[in-house]
Amino acid sequence: MKTSMEKANRYLVNEEEREIENYIRRHGLEMVSTGTGLRYQILRKGSDEQLQQGQRISMEYQVGSIAGDVFYSSKNDGVKEFVIGKGEVESGLDEAVTHFHRGDYGMVIIPAHLGYGLHGDNDRIPEYTTLVYTIKIIESQ
Repeated sequence: MKTSMEKANRYLVNEEEREIENYIRRHGLEMVSTGTGLRYQILRKGSDEQLQQGQRISMEYQVGSIAGDVFYSSKNDGVKEFVIGKGEVESGLDEAVTHFHRGDYGMVIIPAHLGYGLHGDNDRIPEYTTLVYTIKIIESQ
């Protein structure tokens, strides 16, 4: 049983990786990949103020899937505010913003294991969904 679960998980991870790479290629993106599998790209540079653990930030955003579904956005749901590193958002977003500066606008691809995993968010995000964020950091303290 354990071996078949490991094979199934490995298959899902490999499939997700292939989908992410295809998405990046189709959209002509030049994303940086971190050791966790997170990808990000700064599309428009803001200030020189690098975001740090413990800072409270505000950001405009849209989050959807690789398939193009939109789940949440600041236009509909308001600006997202959280303290970096406090576990107030999915771990992939927490990690991603540490690569941004105040005012930066960019894209982030969060694999399911860094997002909402096998259960989704029990609202709009389905289980095992790769998330695609566009974000703009508007404030940091």
